[in-house]
Amino acid sequence: MTRRNFAEDVERIREEVHRLVDAATERALPATRRNKIDHALRALAIDVEAALEKLDPVALPTVVFDPSNPKVIGRFTALAMIAQDRLPLAELGKFYGSGVYAIYYRGEYAPYLPLSGSETPIYVGQAAPSQANAHTPRDQGPRLAARLNEHRKNIAKADTTLKLADFEARFLVVQSGWETAAEDYLINLFRPIWNSETNILYGLGKHGDDAETRANKRSPWDTLHPGRKWAAKSVEDARDPALILSDLTRHFSYHPPVTDRASLLETFFAGLRQR
Repeated sequence: MTRRNFAEDVERIREEVHRLVDAATERALPATRRNKIDHALRALAIDVEAALEKLDPVALPTVVFDPSNPKVIGRFTALAMIAQDRLPLAELGKFYGSGVYAIYYRGEYAPYLPLSGSETPIYVGQAAPSQANAHTPRDQGPRLAARLNEHRKNIAKADTTLKLADFEARFLVVQSGWETAAEDYLINLFRPIWNSETNILYGLGKHGDDAETRANKRSPWDTLHPGRKWAAKSVEDARDPALILSDLTRHFSYHPPVTDRASLLETFFAGLRQR
């Protein structure tokens, strides 16, 4: 049996890649063809890297714990927020501090039933400090309280579809500068339906823009939850109500809410395991 020369096989692959690149760069290619080649070569690079790991007899960890990585800080800050008790949104009052927060739903509004009582928030946000270099909650100002109470007032106005008593909140006062990392992690983890990043029911944080002078369309949040007088002035919805509801159904099928804290903690831990 003839022994295969793997080094020659690799050299042929290398030569073929060089020929492909030379042919592609001889003349200006349309952007679509250039992008296809770019994506194909990047996918090949990933396959080569995976092959190198498979050939190496020494195991390589899938992740490296790096405390200086903002994503790692975001994960642990988010975990610290999840450790906080859920409090009635209607009873938060005033307190000092900036940071990150999450709002939860536990009511009976039919489109939101998959979320009701779950560990998946309906909305996630942050409140930046009054001073960028603030070191104490007093220096940061009552920013979290102000933001949460603003949401409380808006939800209370939508009393034909929502009950304020059905909302709870968690929040965490964070050292100035780390609130954005935590918010980003929470949004990517939960895909909250009221966040603009999810592109379904954005608009809770929108302020009273003049519909007549700025020709603003009614936000999806105001379409589903009428009650803010300035939003009622808009003559057109940004998104059709039927489309919003169908997108919600599709969203929950792709991103099922986390039902209990044990499952939520496992999600956090899974991203930290080295294999």
